[in-house]
Amino acid sequence: MAYDLHLVDLMRSALRQRHHFTEKRMFGTWCWLHEGHLVCGAGTGRYLFRVGKALEAQALARPGATRMEGKGRQMSGFIWVDADAALDEGLESWVELAMQCVGSLPPK
Repeated sequence: MAYDLHLVDLMRSALRQRHHFTEKRMFGTWCWLHEGHLVCGAGTGRYLFRVGKALEAQALARPGATRMEGKGRQMSGFIWVDADAALDEGLESWVELAMQCVGSLPPK
Protein backbone atom coordinates (compact mmCIF):
# COMPACT_ATOMS: atom_id res chain seq x y z
CA MET A 1 0.00 0.00 0.00
CA ALA A 2 1.20 3.50 -0.75
CA TYR A 3 0.52 6.80 0.89
CA ASP A 4 -0.69 10.13 -0.46
CA LEU A 5 1.84 12.95 -0.06
CA HIS A 6 -0.96 15.52 0.10
CA LEU A 7 -2.52 13.69 3.06
CA VAL A 8 0.93 13.45 4.67
CA ASP A 9 1.35 17.23 4.36
CA LEU A 10 -2.09 17.86 5.84
CA MET A 11 -1.29 15.66 8.84
CA ARG A 12 2.08 17.36 9.32
CA SER A 13 0.22 20.68 9.48
CA ALA A 14 -2.22 19.27 12.03
CA LEU A 15 0.68 18.05 14.20
CA ARG A 16 3.02 21.03 13.92
CA GLN A 17 2.08 22.45 17.35
CA ARG A 18 2.65 19.12 19.09
CA HIS A 19 5.98 17.90 20.41
CA HIS A 20 7.81 14.56 20.68
CA PHE A 21 6.52 13.17 17.37
CA THR A 22 8.61 11.17 14.93
CA GLU A 23 7.72 9.93 11.45
CA LYS A 24 8.16 6.44 10.07
CA ARG A 25 6.79 4.22 7.32
CA MET A 26 4.68 1.42 8.82
CA PHE A 27 1.76 -0.72 7.60
CA GLY A 28 2.38 0.66 4.10
CA THR A 29 1.46 4.15 5.34
CA TRP A 30 3.39 7.18 6.53
CA CYS A 31 3.00 7.17 10.32
CA TRP A 32 3.56 9.47 13.26
CA LEU A 33 4.67 8.18 16.63
CA HIS A 34 4.58 9.93 19.99
CA GLU A 35 7.39 8.81 22.27
CA GLY A 36 7.64 5.58 20.28
CA HIS A 37 3.93 4.75 20.11
CA LEU A 38 1.95 4.85 16.87
CA VAL A 39 -0.64 7.65 16.91
CA CYS A 40 -1.73 8.08 13.30
CA GLY A 41 -0.85 7.49 9.69
CA ALA A 42 -1.66 8.68 6.18
CA GLY A 43 -2.44 6.14 3.48
CA THR A 44 -4.04 6.50 0.07
CA GLY A 45 -7.42 8.15 0.52
CA ARG A 46 -7.58 7.48 4.23
CA TYR A 47 -5.98 8.06 7.61
CA LEU A 48 -5.10 5.59 10.35
CA PHE A 49 -5.61 6.39 14.05
CA ARG A 50 -4.75 4.39 17.14
CA VAL A 51 -7.63 4.93 19.54
CA GLY A 52 -7.31 1.85 21.74
CA LYS A 53 -10.06 -0.53 22.75
CA ALA A 54 -11.66 1.88 25.23
CA LEU A 55 -12.30 4.57 22.59
CA GLU A 56 -12.95 2.28 19.62
CA ALA A 57 -16.77 2.45 19.75
CA GLN A 58 -16.64 6.24 19.99
CA ALA A 59 -14.29 6.41 16.99
CA LEU A 60 -16.37 3.96 14.92
CA ALA A 61 -19.47 6.10 15.50
CA ARG A 62 -17.82 8.94 13.57
CA PRO A 63 -18.40 9.28 9.81
CA GLY A 64 -16.05 7.36 7.53
CA ALA A 65 -14.49 5.20 10.28
CA THR A 66 -13.83 1.46 9.99
CA ARG A 67 -11.70 -1.01 11.93
CA MET A 68 -8.26 -1.79 10.58
CA GLU A 69 -7.80 -5.29 9.20
CA GLY A 70 -4.53 -7.14 8.98
CA LYS A 71 -4.06 -10.57 7.44
CA GLY A 72 -7.81 -11.15 7.35
CA ARG A 73 -8.54 -10.22 10.96
CA GLN A 74 -9.71 -7.00 12.55
CA MET A 75 -7.16 -5.18 14.66
CA SER A 76 -9.00 -3.68 17.61
CA GLY A 77 -7.99 -0.22 18.67
CA PHE A 78 -6.83 0.86 15.19
CA ILE A 79 -9.23 2.80 12.95
CA TRP A 80 -9.13 3.75 9.27
CA VAL A 81 -10.95 6.97 8.42
CA ASP A 82 -11.85 8.07 4.92
CA ALA A 83 -9.72 11.15 4.20
CA ASP A 84 -12.67 13.36 3.25
CA ALA A 85 -14.55 12.44 6.44
CA ALA A 86 -11.45 13.00 8.59
CA LEU A 87 -10.82 16.38 6.98
CA ASP A 88 -14.48 17.39 7.35
CA GLU A 89 -14.38 16.66 11.08
CA GLY A 90 -10.87 18.06 11.44
CA LEU A 91 -7.66 16.10 11.72
CA GLU A 92 -6.94 17.76 15.04
CA SER A 93 -10.04 16.17 16.61
CA TRP A 94 -8.94 12.74 15.40
CA VAL A 95 -5.42 13.30 16.69
CA GLU A 96 -6.84 14.41 20.04
CA LEU A 97 -8.89 11.20 20.26
CA ALA A 98 -5.82 9.08 19.44
CA MET A 99 -3.73 10.99 21.98
CA GLN A 100 -6.24 10.09 24.71
CA CYS A 101 -5.12 6.51 24.14
CA VAL A 102 -1.44 6.97 23.32
CA GLY A 103 -0.81 9.77 25.83
CA SER A 104 -1.56 7.36 28.66
CA LEU A 105 1.15 4.91 27.56
CA PRO A 106 4.67 5.03 29.04
CA PRO A 107 7.42 6.21 26.66
CA LYS A 108 9.29 3.44 24.86
